[in-house]
Amino acid sequence: MKSLIKKILHKLQTELLTQLDNVEQATLANRFLLGSMAAHQLRRQIKNNHIKTLQEAEFQAFSQFGDDGIIQYLVEKLKPLPEIFIEFGVESYKEANTRFLLMHNNWRGLIIDGDANLMAAVRRSDLCWRYDLTAVGAFITRENINDIFVKNGFTGEIGLLSIDIDGNDYWVWQAIEAVNPVIVIAEYNSVFGAERAISIPYQPDFHRHRAHFSGLYWGASLPAFCHLAEQKGYDFVGCNRAGNNAYFIRTDRNPLPPLTAREGFVESRFRESRDAAGNLTFLSGEARLEAIRGCEVVEVSTMRKLKL
Repeated sequence: MKSLIKKILHKLQTELLTQLDNVEQATLANRFLLGSMAAHQLRRQIKNNHIKTLQEAEFQAFSQFGDDGIIQYLVEKLKPLPEIFIEFGVESYKEANTRFLLMHNNWRGLIIDGDANLMAAVRRSDLCWRYDLTAVGAFITRENINDIFVKNGFTGEIGLLSIDIDGNDYWVWQAIEAVNPVIVIAEYNSVFGAERAISIPYQPDFHRHRAHFSGLYWGASLPAFCHLAEQKGYDFVGCNRAGNNAYFIRTDRNPLPPLTAREGFVESRFRESRDAAGNLTFLSGEARLEAIRGCEVVEVSTMRKLKL
């Protein structure tokens, strides 16, 4: 009897997982369809010169916020581009800046995440045979980033690089030499404000929630990324409405008006802070900065260490 019950439970569990997987696949397919419709409409708006800012181009298919639209806008404005992207910090890749670019535009791509199991799951999915997608599990540091690119066949000029590792983002972009992207998307920490060019100090094993339980101490400010972009030959051209992603175009290819950090800064409104027990505390505005007051940062223009 126990054996029969186990078999029945196993069958029910398998059927439930199959149903859930089918629902998820249907949801992803619907998101792709809606995104394709939005991209078609966006191309018409671009042709008629109706888009004046990055934020007017926003729509969401697989990106966390409206970045799918911004990327489509930039790809259209800058074409022809090398149809190659790299994105790291993608987690399961179900929500990412480049998934729509992969599926809708059929670009070749490399994705990297520190969770090797998540990347193995991507390799088992249909994405890796339907498209030219390479998925690598590796914890990224400034010491290994170029080797990862080279070992996987990604060198030279590429169309787009998306950086989102919630930690050493500034230092990793600074170290990148193996590829020369036309477009760079960098996630900035809005909590650090629009005035100071600051980043967390480089720590190869940095983990956002181990560094500070709130999860608010990570990455770099928008002015810091603008400082680095200028050094590397890029113009800052704007942020998304959500206030987490900044867009940079290589100066020799840029058709858009360059902005200063102050001109283009967008303060984030999402509230993801946590207490020491891991519970959401929903801090907003200046309260977020107060939560990490006293944490150490680096002023990137002088390399001087400061306290928030």
